[in-house]
Parts: sequence; C-alpha cells; structure tokens
Amino acid sequence: MSPDKLVYMANQIGKFFAHQGEAKAVAGIADHIAKFWDPRMRAAIQAHAASGGAGLDPPVLQAVMILPTAGGEVPRRGGGEPTRSL
Repeated sequence: MSPDKLVYMANQIGKFFAHQGEAKAVAGIADHIAKFWDPRMRAAIQAHAASGGAGLDPPVLQAVMILPTAGGEVPRRGGGEPTRSL
C-alpha cells in the first residue's frame, strides 16, 4: 500500500480520536493501529514516520512513533535506544 494511502488512513483515525484531547487521542490512535492494521502496514507507516512523516497530522505522528516495532520495541522520544514493550 502506498505511503499516501497509509497517511490518509492514519489521519482519518486521528480525526476520529481528536475530540478526546491530545494525550487520549495519541493513545487511541496508537491502540487502533496496533490492533487493526496488518503488520506490513504498521511497518510501512513507521518507516514513513521515521523518514519525517510528511503529511501525518502531529497527534498521528506521535502515535506512530510510540507503536512497538515488529521486534516488540518501542522507540524512545528524543532518540536513544528503543525499549522493549511489555
């Protein structure tokens, strides 16, 4: 699936959660993507976010950045080594 389509889909999810306030929206977006997106889709949107995340709304970008990777790692804010999710 193209990055443009994934960005569109992720931003639509973000619009659904936007009324909950930023912190809850970010958590809701991340939870939805983790539960319902195919692992290949998650990996593609994470790669897009890692390369700058062009087109992703700010809360969506934050949500994608906290998603666990295929190896179960959660990226740290501000760089550094990723941590294992529980």
